[in-house]
Amino acid sequence: MYTAILSVKININSFKIPSVYLEHEVEIDMYVPEGILGNEKIELLLINDGQDVAKMNFAKILEEAHYNKRKHRLIVVAIKASADRLMEYGVASQPDFKGRGGNAGLYNDFIIKELLPFVKKKIALPVTGKVAFAGFSLGGLSAFDVAWNNPSVFDVIGVFSGAFWWRKKDLTDGYTDADRIIHELIDSTESKADLKFWLMTGTEDEKADRNRNLIIDSIDDTVDVVKGLLKKGYKRPENIFYYEKVGGRHDVQTWENVMPAFLNWAFEV
Repeated sequence: MYTAILSVKININSFKIPSVYLEHEVEIDMYVPEGILGNEKIELLLINDGQDVAKMNFAKILEEAHYNKRKHRLIVVAIKASADRLMEYGVASQPDFKGRGGNAGLYNDFIIKELLPFVKKKIALPVTGKVAFAGFSLGGLSAFDVAWNNPSVFDVIGVFSGAFWWRKKDLTDGYTDADRIIHELIDSTESKADLKFWLMTGTEDEKADRNRNLIIDSIDDTVDVVKGLLKKGYKRPENIFYYEKVGGRHDVQTWENVMPAFLNWAFEV
């Protein structure tokens, strides 16, 4: 006897959320599996730079992630960046050396106090599984910062080609690696949150090699985040997964290609 496995159709719904904190509307796309009954484990993923998600065949990726996993339903919210992306994405505790990321604290408030209540009201069912926040490049740095600062809300952080170079000083102004903002945040945080981390770089993410060690900066900076997390007490592979994609570039095609690996690891759907 054979058991028929039906594909899970994904519906895409778009909304504009007026934000008091950001003083503009934020556009989101919600990818929702059709036919949720309520007895499944419902999980939630937020993704920064939703305009890049829209360039992927993301509905198909999500359909395939659900294949043969009848007890799980993953809802994904792709948050499109605004014209103020360079001010809203960053690290809330510290703008970079050019003042970028100055509104990251307000973006954090939008996510926690406006977006999540809106999304949960639309879902109209309890989120009983994991909640994750992911992003690409600077959006990945932002996702890391928001989730790190709200560990009671999030369970998993996903960063694709993260802008972990984000720094307090220009390279020509006495910069040292101690000026990297997210690394300092990890080191200076007193408590150890119950979080899991999926961090990805591509071997062709960039060409820059500021310390001339023949390893591109994006890899160096991400590996140093891993080292900081290990020093904090997190374990590999239980809490941390580092994926170095051979030939991977700083582009949507690469991130689309590795997305299934992230969904598999983060949610096990």
